[in-house]
Amino acid sequence: MEIPVYFFTGFLESGKTKFIQEMMTDDRFNEGENTLLLVFEEGEEEYKPQFFASPNVHIEYVEDIEDINDEVLEVIVKKHSIQRVIVEYNGMYEVSKFFDIMPSKWVLAQALMIADSNTFFNFNANMRQLTFDKMQCSEAVIFNRFDDSKDKMEFHKTVRAAGRKIDILYEYTDGHVEPDRIPDPLPYDINADIVEIKDEDYAEFYRDICEEGAKYDGKILSFKGIVAVDDSLPKNTAVLGRHIMTCCEADIFYGAFVCEYRQVIDLKKRDWVKITAKVKFRKHDVYEGVGPVFEAISIEKCEKPQQELATF
Repeated sequence: MEIPVYFFTGFLESGKTKFIQEMMTDDRFNEGENTLLLVFEEGEEEYKPQFFASPNVHIEYVEDIEDINDEVLEVIVKKHSIQRVIVEYNGMYEVSKFFDIMPSKWVLAQALMIADSNTFFNFNANMRQLTFDKMQCSEAVIFNRFDDSKDKMEFHKTVRAAGRKIDILYEYTDGHVEPDRIPDPLPYDINADIVEIKDEDYAEFYRDICEEGAKYDGKILSFKGIVAVDDSLPKNTAVLGRHIMTCCEADIFYGAFVCEYRQVIDLKKRDWVKITAKVKFRKHDVYEGVGPVFEAISIEKCEKPQQELATF
């Protein structure tokens, strides 16, 4: 039987415990299931199980994530006949550490990041990689302790660097919650006859086509990229893209696509080219499944851009 996992992450004193406490006192979320509350950090706020809507909650405190593994967790599940899991995660751990030890029958049902709007930008400035890691894994980011003196656009832009599909919620000091309604227009015209992707927009384009590829199928696009070739690829095929930095130098990766071309052209590794191509989503060995294949209309060698690294 699969066990749903509700995963709450954020930094110390961000309000995770308060959020989960309120959730557990709500009858709508608590129908008597045997619940494991797995707590990876203890702040000033403490749980008050006597106020939970159901008494069927087993709280397990974890001092160090290195002390547990999937076998330990499975023993706890079996001992207490656990039917669902709620995780209050330590903000100083990368999210992948937990997912690596999560038992195979545990299924992520929801992941949320809770953030104190008063301290969020300090954490983001000093621990950008950890902040980005938490936003990227979350369905929603909830900024609590919010008030009208704060600029929503700054919060919005920071979250959008991690993903366009992440919901953003603002919980005000008086208790009411507002969803983020700031529109996210693309920096290029996706309905143009030829969609021109500027150098400074490549990272945004790469993320969007990966998240919402269907709207690009059949479109003609033009952009600059750096070539990667391999002897295992057919002679009329190359991989073309840009190096992208998501949050810091440690997270730089080559965001690229398969490109096919009919004309004979001598492309070498690390050549910079400008390509105009029609995008078709279909199977390809490079993707080990379906992905965007750029069927070239033209490819021309070009000078590398002033800023080689694409950023958000």
